[in-house]
Amino acid sequence: MQGGVTILDPVARTAEPTAIEKLGRYFICDAVPTCTVALDDTVFAGFGDGVVRIFRPDLPMQEVPVHRGTVLCMARHSAGVLTGGDDGRVLKISDDGEVTEIASHGLRWVDCIASHRKGAWAASVGKTAHVHDADGRAHKLDHPSTVGGLAFDRKGERLAVAHYGGVTLWTRGRRDWKPSSLKWAGSHVGVTWSPDNRFIVSTMQENALHGWRLRDKADMRMSGYPAKVKSMDWVGKLPFLASSGAQEAICWPFDGANGPMGQKPLTLCYDGDTLATAVVGLPGHDGLLCGFDNGVVLFSEIDPIAQPRVIKRRSGAAITHLVVTPDSGWMLAAAEDGVVLWAPLGPTG
Repeated sequence: MQGGVTILDPVARTAEPTAIEKLGRYFICDAVPTCTVALDDTVFAGFGDGVVRIFRPDLPMQEVPVHRGTVLCMARHSAGVLTGGDDGRVLKISDDGEVTEIASHGLRWVDCIASHRKGAWAASVGKTAHVHDADGRAHKLDHPSTVGGLAFDRKGERLAVAHYGGVTLWTRGRRDWKPSSLKWAGSHVGVTWSPDNRFIVSTMQENALHGWRLRDKADMRMSGYPAKVKSMDWVGKLPFLASSGAQEAICWPFDGANGPMGQKPLTLCYDGDTLATAVVGLPGHDGLLCGFDNGVVLFSEIDPIAQPRVIKRRSGAAITHLVVTPDSGWMLAAAEDGVVLWAPLGPTG
């Protein structure tokens, strides 16, 4: 259904649209985007009005009212997604939009959520991570401060939890999860594993990332950003960890035994003095998209001499979320004013 949505004609906008914009469609969703997940050829997007909007190629956008307040977090789970909201509920949404409540925490906000392909999932409420194993066993994992981020490793045997003072690394045992600490002063508000499970990187409330090499818990300071890093993604075969928070996409190399230690980051998609606010890698390709606080989205190959190409024109509203579907290569770019571009990536403008 498309109730409450206005479809814009990109050709009618004041500046000449790019080839990608001509192929796509704009939607005004009248709510702030809060989270996105790509699944096969579909994108699920959560919004501040409690609605999950589902985008599929060549089909009408589907609106599914789910939470009574804001959709705070989302993770891929089986053939659908899990969501957490400020109504205290954890919901499972199938690929056809069917909603099932799987947990409730009263009036307490469900801030973060993570899931593993084998069936385990975790949701945080305040200082506690509620972990549900694939066999149904539930665990409460407590932390010294409010949880800022959750991430399972590739095998689903370890769970990284970001909070003030560092990251707690939980390892699954026969009956319980066992903790170990990765300490670094400051507030850690997000966390990710490197694709080979050798490194953990957190986003910080300060203008920095912080990483640990798990073999010896060696610290990796990744600082120098002029603004807070709100978006990061693993990109390319090397791989690089691409991040926002500067006037271009900052891409840290994670090759070799030491990762980015002693290396300079690769910088891509420079767009003058505008600030990069969202990044995403192109699945299966050495390329990325970078969104800016003026609404522009650029594409670049992972190459220091590559020239960026314009995917989306300036709108004046910051891009907060970028996502690309792994199967069909469709892109969703959501801006802070609730305007969404949904388009196939093909020719560039």
